[in-house]
Amino acid sequence: MQTYFLKLKNSPGFNRYFKNTSWMFGERGLRILAQVFIGLWVARYLGPEQFGLYSYVLVFWAVLGRIVKLGLDGIVVRDMVLYPNRVQQYLGTAFWLKAAVAFLMVGVIATVTVFIAKDKITSLYVLIVSIGLVFQSFEVIDFYFQSQVAVRFISFSKMFQLFVSSILKVYLITSHKTIFWFVLVILFDQIALAFLMFISYFYKRKPIFFGLFDKSLAKGLLRDSWPLMLISLFIVIYMRIDQVMIRGILGDSELGVYSSAVRLSEASYFIPMIITTSLFPAILNAKKVSQSLYYERLQNLYSLMIWTAVAIAILVTFLSDNIVALAYGEQFQRASNVLRIHVWASIFVFLGMANSKWFISENLQRYQAVNMIIGAIINVFLNLVLIRRYGIIGAAIATLVSQCFAGYLITYIFPKTRINFVLSTKAFNIFALISGLGLNHGGDRV
Repeated sequence: MQTYFLKLKNSPGFNRYFKNTSWMFGERGLRILAQVFIGLWVARYLGPEQFGLYSYVLVFWAVLGRIVKLGLDGIVVRDMVLYPNRVQQYLGTAFWLKAAVAFLMVGVIATVTVFIAKDKITSLYVLIVSIGLVFQSFEVIDFYFQSQVAVRFISFSKMFQLFVSSILKVYLITSHKTIFWFVLVILFDQIALAFLMFISYFYKRKPIFFGLFDKSLAKGLLRDSWPLMLISLFIVIYMRIDQVMIRGILGDSELGVYSSAVRLSEASYFIPMIITTSLFPAILNAKKVSQSLYYERLQNLYSLMIWTAVAIAILVTFLSDNIVALAYGEQFQRASNVLRIHVWASIFVFLGMANSKWFISENLQRYQAVNMIIGAIINVFLNLVLIRRYGIIGAAIATLVSQCFAGYLITYIFPKTRINFVLSTKAFNIFALISGLGLNHGGDRV
């Protein structure tokens, strides 16, 4: 054991990825703390009904944000790792693709708000947050630092933005401001983060990429990324359609209670996102070395994801009453029953985030898109049936079942994705995780 840890300590690869992951965990950890102490304070202050409306606006912002991303995240990072001599062209092309779609989305929302929408207040709030999508184009800078395994610059920017945003929310609460001002903070967050990411890039003295747009490269990126955009969009739909349907069927107050449980359940979702994002370059490099090393690293990653989620789900299930009481108070107490069910969906969310990297590395994004479409259809159907019969508890059950299908079971259907189903199934064996620590294997495992 001592020899193994000594090898890790002296491994340049391990140290590089460990430091990169540590910065990401640090930033996300602070964000979770802000969600606990500030986000939950916002929920208490607004109450179930206003918090329901606030959550409803956030759903639309999340959906629009997924469209603007265009599924480029993993694709651009992958290509910048594989073709480091074309980094600036990738950055400029991806930036303008995202900006064009963002302006289009703002125009559509503005048109709907002015001429079509019946609920003018809600539509106005959606329009305000959608304006911030234009500034989301600057996240290509984040892609660059990911490809360089040097996210500390972006992580620091996000930490500073989080600090300012938290201060603003505390001021709004203590000043007894209306929900309108909390919506404006969402827009401010996007503008501030874009500015800070650009400053980080400028600090590294890297060439400005705004004047670069390669039409043929854009076609190639869109050809590879459109399945991922559909996947990302359908992920948001089947993870958030329950909230839209709850508001339509049960009203803002029930949505507020349900959303409070979902926030707690999803608080751990940063863990697989950080680990998979940080280790993705290592998985790609393993594929260059050998197929066996590539599958070994995937198997270890899947096992780690599943059993981390199981441990979290068990803990939350037994402590859900105390967690909700501490977080929100008595007015949200019914959320504890939703939390007990919803948290078990994290097993398939964690697994799904991990195996999404396999789809990218194998260039099989279209199959993952089919998985998400089927999962979204299942989720909509189950919500239609279960919300009317069991209320917000039914919505939690629908989420769990649809996540199981989309993140795991559907991969068995297609011959080209069946190997991923096999790896995922083996990962449910806890002994695979233990053996994956690999004390009997030599070499650099990072």
